[in-house]
Amino acid sequence: MATTQLSKRPSARTSTVALKYAMAVSGLIMVGYLILHMYGNLRAFEGPDAFDEYAHHLRTFGEPMLPHEGLLWFVRVVLLAAVLVHAYAAITLWRRNKKAAGYVGGKRYQTKQNRTGIQRSYASFTMRWGGVTIALFIVFHILNLTTNDIHPGGASDSPYLKLHHSFEHFWVLAAYTVAMLAVGFHLWHGFWSAFTTLGQNYSAKRRDSFWNSAAILVSVVITAGFLAPPFAIYFFGLGG
Repeated sequence: MATTQLSKRPSARTSTVALKYAMAVSGLIMVGYLILHMYGNLRAFEGPDAFDEYAHHLRTFGEPMLPHEGLLWFVRVVLLAAVLVHAYAAITLWRRNKKAAGYVGGKRYQTKQNRTGIQRSYASFTMRWGGVTIALFIVFHILNLTTNDIHPGGASDSPYLKLHHSFEHFWVLAAYTVAMLAVGFHLWHGFWSAFTTLGQNYSAKRRDSFWNSAAILVSVVITAGFLAPPFAIYFFGLGG
């Protein structure tokens, strides 16, 4: 009597659909954080006292119901989890896509596919290296403005002075600009892709999609918002 063995169903953790959903949701969590972080950075235009008071309030928010820096640590844990999930999903999906696309000897099979197709925007080509650039910058950014281990211009306990001292140096401004441009391109493709994954994109072509226009708007606003204080410090002496 012949028997057949049914193949195991892929677990939710490893299925492509689950990975795409995890990547979309974790990406949107990070977009929300970027918007809040951008708002905080723009408080620099209100002057040293307002900026330092805002930074202090983040650390004491909810006391005594929450411990000191309780809100910040909650945000950090959620953000770290989102980053790890996003990176894991991105790397796993990239490897599967590379294998499915037929890469041999580091090269892809010849194809006549239109190079300007829906998934072949410039932003989509930069997602991998843009992600690496952002990851490296995050490490520098934390060591610079959070832990105060890297302090060009001098260490300080004042969040405003740490910001000001850092962006008085052109190399810091240049690195920050490159990183934020990478963030912008990442957001442009990722924001649209997230809502497409979640079933909210009903357009046949990307350029006709509402979410593509929304992605462009979000990426431009966030990039410009993050770059405004550093450029104002370096070129116009904000707070000097």
